[in-house]
Amino acid sequence: MEFSNKTARQIYEEIKANPQRARFGFGEKAAIINIDLQKAYTAVGEFKTAYETDPFQLQYINQISALARDKQLPVVWTYVAYMESGEDAGVWGTRTSTPDSLQNIKQGSRRAEFDERLSIDRVKDVIYNKLMPSAFHETPLQSLLVWHKVDTVIITGGSTSGCVRATAVDSLSRGYRTIVPEECVADKHESYHFANLTDMLLKYADVVSVKEVITYLEKYEIKSSINKVLPKC
Repeated sequence: MEFSNKTARQIYEEIKANPQRARFGFGEKAAIINIDLQKAYTAVGEFKTAYETDPFQLQYINQISALARDKQLPVVWTYVAYMESGEDAGVWGTRTSTPDSLQNIKQGSRRAEFDERLSIDRVKDVIYNKLMPSAFHETPLQSLLVWHKVDTVIITGGSTSGCVRATAVDSLSRGYRTIVPEECVADKHESYHFANLTDMLLKYADVVSVKEVITYLEKYEIKSSINKVLPKC
C-alpha cells in the first residue's frame, strides 16, 4: 500500500493532469443516465441527506439531456423510493432507522420527487425507480440500451461514491464505454467525491469535463431509425 499526506482532491488533480491509462473514448451512440436527482439528495437546507458539489450541476445536466434528446439519444432518469414498509430496501435499509434513512424515502413523498430545477420530458425520457445503488440492478436499463444499440453510457447525478460509481462499474462490466462528466456528479464530502473520481478514472470510466460531453453531443449525427420494417420471408 502506498501512503500519502495528500488530500483526495490533490491526488485526483495530479492523476487527471498526468493520465496513466488510455481512454475508452466515445463510441457510436450514447445514452444519458441521470442518477437520483431527487429532493432527498438535491434540496440542500431542507434534507440532511442533500448535498451540492458544483453549483451549476443541474444546469449542465439539463443541457446535455436536451442535446441528447434533440439527437434522438436515450435520456434516462432514476430515483430511489420504497414502499411504506420499506421492506423492498432489503438489507440495505437495516443500518439506520431515522426519518432520514434510505428506506424512509417513500413512494410519493417529497424526498422522492425530482428536483423542480430539472427539465424532464415525461413523454420522451425514460424514468426508472431503482431500489439498489446501480441503475442496472433489476431495472430494464440493459434492454433499453440494447434496443437503442447504445455503446456509450454517460452518467450524471449522485452520489459519486455510491450510485454513480455502482452504475459506472456495472456499465463497464456490460461492455459499455463509460463517461462521467466531472461537473455533473456530486457527493456529501469532497474526500469521497474526489477519491471515487480518481478510482473511476483509473479503472472504470473516462472522467471528463462537461464541455467535452457537450462537444460530442453537438457533433453527433443522428443515425437512421432503429424501427425498421423487417423484410418478408
